[in-house]
Amino acid sequence: MSRLSYFARHPKRTLGSLAAVMLASAITVGSSASFTATSANPSNTFAAGSLAITNSKEGLAVLTASNMKPGDAATTGIVDIQNSGTLAGDFTLSTSAITNSDAVYPLTSQLDLVVKDCGDFASGTPTCDAGDPEIYGGTVDGVGTEALGSFDADEQHRYQFSVQLNSSAGDDYQSGDASVQFDWNAS
Repeated sequence: MSRLSYFARHPKRTLGSLAAVMLASAITVGSSASFTATSANPSNTFAAGSLAITNSKEGLAVLTASNMKPGDAATTGIVDIQNSGTLAGDFTLSTSAITNSDAVYPLTSQLDLVVKDCGDFASGTPTCDAGDPEIYGGTVDGVGTEALGSFDADEQHRYQFSVQLNSSAGDDYQSGDASVQFDWNAS
């Protein structure tokens, strides 16, 4: 006996079975209904800060000296360096592009350089005097990288540079000339 013939001979049972299947399907579909809710936080924005340096002598020499003789009084120059960015940063001073007219007797090895931090501008314009802390003292060709400390955003410092031809510089350094670039960096 086939299933179709069974269903054909028992129509009430067939309808009952079909009704039970439909009821089970309706309960299954109906039971997936539930309450829902959502929430959102739109327009989240992000921006990076910046480190920037303002140099009062940007593109210009801090020091220029000519006709120097051994032991001459030091020539001085002043430069103001500011963190013009929005973030605090660690500042350094270094040198680059060192040139000497004589490679055997480089003048930069006889130029005594002193760099002082005259102070910041928090309480007004700083004056450079004998009590200011020395950042570097040595020859021009030995500067390397000197740490200046952390500058907050908008913090500004004044630096004094002085150079003197060493009193022990002999005749071999006559007519020599040299140049150097001072580089300010922030990280």
